[in-house]
Amino acid sequence: MSDKDNKPGINKIDIHSTESDLSGLAGMFESSLRKFKGLAFVFAMIPIAFAYILGFGIAMTPGYIFTSLAYSATNDMNFLLNALLMGMTLGFSYITYGLTLILIVPILNKLMPFKVRPWRGNWYSMQVIPWYYHNALVQLVRFTFLDFVTPTPINIFFYKAMGMKIGKNCIVNTSNISDPCLIEIEDNVTIGGSVTIIAHYAQSGFMVFAPVKIKKGATIGLKATIMGDVEIGENVVIKPHEVIFPKTRIPNKVR
Repeated sequence: MSDKDNKPGINKIDIHSTESDLSGLAGMFESSLRKFKGLAFVFAMIPIAFAYILGFGIAMTPGYIFTSLAYSATNDMNFLLNALLMGMTLGFSYITYGLTLILIVPILNKLMPFKVRPWRGNWYSMQVIPWYYHNALVQLVRFTFLDFVTPTPINIFFYKAMGMKIGKNCIVNTSNISDPCLIEIEDNVTIGGSVTIIAHYAQSGFMVFAPVKIKKGATIGLKATIMGDVEIGENVVIKPHEVIFPKTRIPNKVR
């Protein structure tokens, strides 16, 4: 996104237009997306629904195997002992589900043919679809398992696998992260509990995807919010609950 995109009268985008600037099949699809928003949204959901079913299915397979074997082995035991062992097996199956999902979802993300890029434009555009798919996969893991392994090397592994750049000796004590492929944190950064980091924002009818960069030694306090198109300098401390708005540049702090 260049500076000229923000100057009046230059590269002006009509956010209410139902016609696409793209050519060929892509243009026809985008125009249809804008003219038939509800129907187009339903069709756009089909690939991610399939990815969810595939991800759930693969992640649940080990647990199903363990549960079936445990049921066969304990079926003739005392009822209470059988219930205890089956309950433990179900708990173990959930752990295997979560760990398997963390491995499977990044693979599904890489298989998506289009990638998220910095961009500014109409919400009903081709560029929004890969962004939606990317975050839908992130949320699948976040809302079913990720909180249980935060903060550990496991959640850092997941975010790295989803394209987030994370330096050495970082602590990421939150799962409230969207657009990890557009986020970079350098060495020795501390991300506090329940911090929200999103590399997108909506403004004046536009959807904007813009990178977030947090430099070496910075600390982001409890429940702070970092929005898209933000750069936080070295050794900067963001206070708890503070909101850092788009286009903010915080210079390095000299110790």
